[in-house]
Formats: sequence, C-alpha cells, structure tokens
Amino acid sequence: MTSNLEIIPFDNTYSKDFYVLNREWLETYFYVEPFDEAVLSNPKAHIIDKGGFIFFAKLDHQIVGTYAFMPLKDQPGFELTKMAVSPNLRGQKIGQQLLTHSLDFAKTNHFPKLLLYSSTKLENAIHLYRKIGFKEVSLETESPYKRSDIKMEFDLQA
Repeated sequence: MTSNLEIIPFDNTYSKDFYVLNREWLETYFYVEPFDEAVLSNPKAHIIDKGGFIFFAKLDHQIVGTYAFMPLKDQPGFELTKMAVSPNLRGQKIGQQLLTHSLDFAKTNHFPKLLLYSSTKLENAIHLYRKIGFKEVSLETESPYKRSDIKMEFDLQA
C-alpha cells in the first residue's frame, strides 16, 4: 500500500499537516509541551529559518507522515525530531521509510551526527533506532522535552 509513497521537502503549504500529525501523535502518547506548540505552530521560523529541514511523506496526494532536522545549538549536527505518521497508516513501515530517508539525507549532506530524544515507553521506536545504528548516550538533566527519558546518537563520521 505504501509503494506510491513519496518523500518530499518542506513546502509551507503543508505546515498545517506538520502541526496536525505531530499534535495527534503527542496527544496520543504524551501531551503537547509549550516548546512543541511553538515549533509546530510555526515550523518555518523554528526549523527552516534556523538552518533545519522538514520532510513529508506523501501518499496518493495526501500528507501521511513527517519528520524534521533541527540544528544542534552547542555542537555540529542535527536533532532528528517531530517524526509522526497518520494514525490510520501506522504499522505500514512509513516511519521506517522516513527514518531511512533521514539517514540517507544526513549522509549525503555530510552531517557529523544526529541526536534524538525519545521515551522508553515507545518500545518499537527505540528498537528501530537501535537496529539502524543509533546508540544510547547520557541524557542531560535539562532535556528539552519533559517526556524524554532516553537520548540517542548516530555518529555519521564513524
């Protein structure tokens, strides 16, 4: 069913999809933190204009998934963040395709490393991150997300 899936770069036309997909995911598993609301409400200002990237999974002319890269503030690299898939299409490997795309894009653009923050509550996601090469690193006490209890890194220079 996802053979017609196309992963496309940011277009402001899809900002509402970015908001809706991420908000639904956050409300299903956690809650929307103030930082989330700010970023989701204006992804161009908070991600694109700061040197980041957003991609969308498009299936039959409909946006069904998304993810973003936000530049790290204190070191070279990017945070892989805001990955979400439409609830009715979860389990169809769209998230896996987005993750593969993210690694390919990061390698092609010579990102030194990727970081992500997650929750061990999301067992399938953590398993997938480990399977493709993310390694757990220590989580700072002032994590940007209250829901995070795990931080992972993918060293693209190794």
